Amino acid sequence: MTSKVTYTGGLRTTCHHVRSGNEFITDAPVDNNGLGEAFSPTDTVATGLASCMLTVMGIKAGDLAVDLSGSIAEVTKHMASGPRRIAKIEVSFELPEHTGQKERTILERTANTCPVHYSLHPDIEKVITFNWTKA
Repeated sequence: MTSKVTYTGGLRTTCHHVRSGNEFITDAPVDNNGLGEAFSPTDTVATGLASCMLTVMGIKAGDLAVDLSGSIAEVTKHMASGPRRIAKIEVSFELPEHTGQKERTILERTANTCPVHYSLHPDIEKVITFNWTKA
């Protein structure tokens, strides 16, 4: 078992990672009858894309002797209706400018092959921007 999710009422869940014992909560967003006091389930999907992309880039960066520490991904999720779903995820990366062009190309290709990217429905538009400007 990977995780255990408990509905705690009030459109909120507690998500428990079995192996580590870590937990986080989700809350329905304000535009869907919730309080918006925590990540919504769809926020976790969009954020998971960025997290996965940074993780696989980090793995590859280790092979390339590139330090990606301090890199940032800003995520914007767009919803659609009929049915309610994620329509678009925008991820904008801020990455270290001292990275060579060859390494940048390898890392960008690696990011776009992360498991979450491949797992998302093809109808979800993914707009990915790599900014190699972080000092």
